[in-house]
Amino acid sequence: MSSGSTPSSLVWLRDDLRLDDNPALAEAASRGLPLTVVYILDEASPGIRPLGGAAKWWLHHSLTGLAADLEAAGSRLLLRRGPAAGIIRELTEETAATALLWNRRYGGPERAMDAGVKGWAAEHGINAASFQANLMFEPWTVRTGAGGPYKVFTPFWRACLDAPEPRLPLDAPQSLPVPATDATGQPPAGDRLADWGLLPRRPDWSAGLAVTWTPGETGAHSRLVDFVDGPAEEYGTGRDVPGVEGTSRLSPHLRFGEISPFRIWHTLRERYPRQAPADVGIFRSELGWREFCWQLLYENPHLATRNYRPEFDRFAWQSPSDAELQAWQQGRTGYPLVDAGMRQLWQTGWMHNRVRMAAASFLVKNLLADWRLGEAWFWDTLVDADAASNPANWQWVAGSGADASPYFRIFNPVTQSKKFDAAARYLREYLPELAGLDGKTIHEPWKADGAAPGYPEPIVGLAESRARALDTYQRLKDG
Repeated sequence: MSSGSTPSSLVWLRDDLRLDDNPALAEAASRGLPLTVVYILDEASPGIRPLGGAAKWWLHHSLTGLAADLEAAGSRLLLRRGPAAGIIRELTEETAATALLWNRRYGGPERAMDAGVKGWAAEHGINAASFQANLMFEPWTVRTGAGGPYKVFTPFWRACLDAPEPRLPLDAPQSLPVPATDATGQPPAGDRLADWGLLPRRPDWSAGLAVTWTPGETGAHSRLVDFVDGPAEEYGTGRDVPGVEGTSRLSPHLRFGEISPFRIWHTLRERYPRQAPADVGIFRSELGWREFCWQLLYENPHLATRNYRPEFDRFAWQSPSDAELQAWQQGRTGYPLVDAGMRQLWQTGWMHNRVRMAAASFLVKNLLADWRLGEAWFWDTLVDADAASNPANWQWVAGSGADASPYFRIFNPVTQSKKFDAAARYLREYLPELAGLDGKTIHEPWKADGAAPGYPEPIVGLAESRARALDTYQRLKDG
């Protein structure tokens, strides 16, 4: 029996830390019952992947902003830590909740948990309802003519574009119902955010993240405005140039649900009500790639640990030495584009997408390291690492994934650097020890005559390591 005295609503937030276009929160507002809004830090339930260090930093600041926004709307954010399903059952009983509301998740363990909670709620006469909030095209709605999931992005995205337009976003509630109370008349007790220890200490490596980002819903909407007013119309070319602000940088805000893809989609629609520039269409297709990755995870819950293409279980990955792996992680490989990217990652928790591909290719092809090593490092160091895009993109580079980069596509970091950072703006920003080199030799500092003190020699030869990779991939093809 519930211990609370007045029926109430309970909204369970997860990767949807926003008031704007939050269907679960909007439904609670429309019901008008006393309301509990809870976020649970679950690092104990089976299959739930604990957040990496950079994501924890972001979460701390995102929850801080969310709490302030909820208070401004007349509500409060309750924090609890532990196995989420049990906490939700306890909290439902504490507050006499008759409505349990959340926005859907798509990972295997998460879906199993949500189904279990929904079943428990039905047995106890509690109305549990879930909503579409974080994907414009839910995985089970986009199917091939044969009724199965798509395995190639282009036809997947074509099917999405042929489907009905994504729904209009919901405005944030101007006010929310009063907080629910327990049987004693007090709001349910929660944790202090500071006690969760999400921020790094000894050492605090987050200074560069704080300079670069403004986590939270306000920061997300500011980032969207900056993108639409700025590089959106030149996104097709600007996104490939790491030395300029040519991308949206919305990925961490999407990862934590501080802004919805519906809001982004329709903001662009409002800006271009008729025919959008081709570059805007390219950006929309990047939103589509995110949706595709989530479909892959939905169909393959072990995407972060198992090869999507099972024939890669026979691939002869090599074990890089500790020195080689650390050189890659620390940006000390001797190849400027790779090193600049890895140092950008460490300093800011983010890396330009063109450079991500080059850095990932270097690890899995030039060093022949198992892609799971790179996926785990990015999971810990990226502020935008999510459970779908991170493993899907690593498998794409490795050749083991869906719609994967062909095995013979091995990014040459020198060629990529000369082509996409010709003026070396990006290299000079993150590799100050190369600042004394001219615009030609900075891409190949081993050819310089002592002008780059402290910068390492290449840890592997590009030609030899490329040949080794091609030979290894060929042996996989030959069986």
